[in-house]
Amino acid sequence: MAQMLHRLLGHIKNVPTVYSALGLRDACRSLPQSIQLFQDISQEFSDDLHHIASLIGKVVDFEGSLAENRFTVLPNIDPEIDEKKRRLMGLPSFLTEVARKELENLDSRIPSCSVIYIPLIGFLLSIPRLPSMVEASDFEIEGLDFMFLSEEKLHYRSARTKELDALLGDLHCDIRDQETLLMYQLQCQVLARATVLTRVLDLASRLDVLLALASAARDYGYSRPCYSPRLLGVRIQNGRHPLMELCARTFVPNSAECGGDKGRVKVITGPNSSGKSIYLKQVGLITFMALVGSFVPAEEAEIGAVDAIFTRIHSCESISLGLSTFMIDLNQVAKAVNNATEQSLVLIDEFGKGTNTVDGLALLAAVLRHWLALGPTCPHIFVATNFLSLVQLQLLPQGPLVQYLTMETCEDGNDLVFFYQVCEGVANASHASHTAAQAGLPDKLIARGKEVSDLIRSGKSIKPVKELLKEKQMENCQILVDKFLKLDLEDPNLDLDIFMSQEVLPAATTIL
Repeated sequence: MAQMLHRLLGHIKNVPTVYSALGLRDACRSLPQSIQLFQDISQEFSDDLHHIASLIGKVVDFEGSLAENRFTVLPNIDPEIDEKKRRLMGLPSFLTEVARKELENLDSRIPSCSVIYIPLIGFLLSIPRLPSMVEASDFEIEGLDFMFLSEEKLHYRSARTKELDALLGDLHCDIRDQETLLMYQLQCQVLARATVLTRVLDLASRLDVLLALASAARDYGYSRPCYSPRLLGVRIQNGRHPLMELCARTFVPNSAECGGDKGRVKVITGPNSSGKSIYLKQVGLITFMALVGSFVPAEEAEIGAVDAIFTRIHSCESISLGLSTFMIDLNQVAKAVNNATEQSLVLIDEFGKGTNTVDGLALLAAVLRHWLALGPTCPHIFVATNFLSLVQLQLLPQGPLVQYLTMETCEDGNDLVFFYQVCEGVANASHASHTAAQAGLPDKLIARGKEVSDLIRSGKSIKPVKELLKEKQMENCQILVDKFLKLDLEDPNLDLDIFMSQEVLPAATTIL
């Protein structure tokens, strides 16, 4: 039955297939009327809809409309339109005969001619341009009115073409005008029942959404969430990211729980590419899916009274906004700070990285401390960050409201193995060098980066690379040699003292 409903909904795309809506009504009438949506469809898809579909189907020529890229009507709707279309269809053979008669009256030098019909212009006599017709004055032919030259064809009005204009008129435009008038009349009759169409589209779209959610739940093994007004927060058992699990070969599920007075602020640290962002997104997506009435990608899920979901995960940059990436991030966080309640879910990923490290860390700590100061009325917050100093410098107050989580990893020699599993604790390093190696950076650059990082942590000065220093010295030596080779000792204006003080000595200081 679900597949049949899907098929019928798939046909409700445009006017020619509006009859599928009637089939959808008949299918829903055979289903349990205790379900409100089926009952509404059975009642709202009334005879008015059948009348609209029948009226449109009897008037509109859909194949002709597609072929001409405009509105056309079926035969036997308007006898006058049918007669003009018959004349228009018979024009080619008729005009051939007219052209034959015209050729008999033309100069013998003209080998051929044709009579053509151009909408809005009318009937014209077309003859090929002769080699002798060079100047505009050469185009004049006795008994003909020259109109224009196009593609080496001369176009004229003759007595016969003027007679055709008076007898037949502008057939193409007349037909289009009359069909446009019929379209307007049909439009008025359909709009008189517009309420029915609007209601049909609303109910059909609702059914389409529910069928899509049901299909996804069946195909991907989603479970039915529970709603608990007594629970302030969410509880997810072995949740999965609904999109990531379809793209990855294997996906590691993770649980999440927030509620009560403990762990309302969860600070998640871990190496780059360890799964922090995916974890935040899956918590938000599962909560959102449950709130809109969908099954969720988790073994179990209990959703409490969540009144809003605020995120600082992805910044959509646009030149039209006139805002920097960091300003966009600040706007997102400011919206959460100003509007989040104790029933809100707040997801923050890498806030503060768009500015100076110290300033970014200070802003992140200030925002979290603001929420922690609210005590039990603090929102439910998940924060993923690479600012390990947030924990190492103890920038957040100690207490049950804060819970530290990390992504489990294991170092295997020089390799870092990701388990993508959330556990309690704090990461001891970002392992940026491992991520850089995975991205394909040369080992030489990675080793230098680790060296500089270690020097900064230990407070030691950073010395230049010896190999690079030698290369620079050789380059400066070559420059100095070139200057001596270009020196013209026979130049009477040469001042060796100036040359040594301004050219040689500055270059020598970079070598020694």
